[in-house]
Amino acid sequence: MTEERKHYTTQLSAGLGLINETKILLNLWDSALDSSSLFQAALNSGEFATVSARRLKNIVLECFAPRYLADDALPATLLKHHQSLFSSNEFNQLLCLYTCRANAILADFIRQVYWVQYSSGYETLTNDDAKEFVARAVEEGKTKKTWSESTIKKVSSYLTGCCSDFGFLEKIRKSERKLLPVHLELKVAAILIHDLHFSGLGDNAAISHKDWGIFGLEPEDVRSELKRLSLKNYLMIQSAGDVTRIGWKFKHMEEVLDVIAQGRF
Repeated sequence: MTEERKHYTTQLSAGLGLINETKILLNLWDSALDSSSLFQAALNSGEFATVSARRLKNIVLECFAPRYLADDALPATLLKHHQSLFSSNEFNQLLCLYTCRANAILADFIRQVYWVQYSSGYETLTNDDAKEFVARAVEEGKTKKTWSESTIKKVSSYLTGCCSDFGFLEKIRKSERKLLPVHLELKVAAILIHDLHFSGLGDNAAISHKDWGIFGLEPEDVRSELKRLSLKNYLMIQSAGDVTRIGWKFKHMEEVLDVIAQGRF
């Protein structure tokens, strides 16, 4: 798992959630294909007959590759070979996680705007809320260069569109959308905590990692999720105040997935 501070980009202009497109590309992808080869395979497959070659290239190179071929293609490998283990909602949450990792602006928008609105009791989120977030980010130097007003407006719409695709906002396109409740699925929690652990993070660093915030979880909430996992024998957990020790049972993600396949949920 790559961990670095990224500038905000307009990369979402190439594609938002792309859930159906991602499923098709996963079916076409294998470990022998890099992003350019995958584009050619997709182009020749006939699966994207209504999509222009230029648009398809952007989807593969600007969306699929940074989201799912990062970290030696571990996300793509997991999703391709184990998709049947996950419900539609679980699968979409994994797509959301990897999309947020590749697009810091989306991750921060969900954490700083969606969840703040939701926890404050608001029922809707507006285009102006998104636009204010983007404009403030530009002012704070979170983009490599200053964005024009039109770019700010476009990126704002990409953010709300992505949130709609991943189930945070209603799908009706309008200037004010209803906030939808999002609850982290336990299988996704199992994948995430082990992914953070296998990346080399210590127990408490993994528990306080910002990825949990995408699903509205604070460290104490994460500990509660881990206790649920411990009841299903995925790990052992001991907490004393803010210090937590985890007893890990698996050495590789494949072992975690094997146990999920055995139906421990």
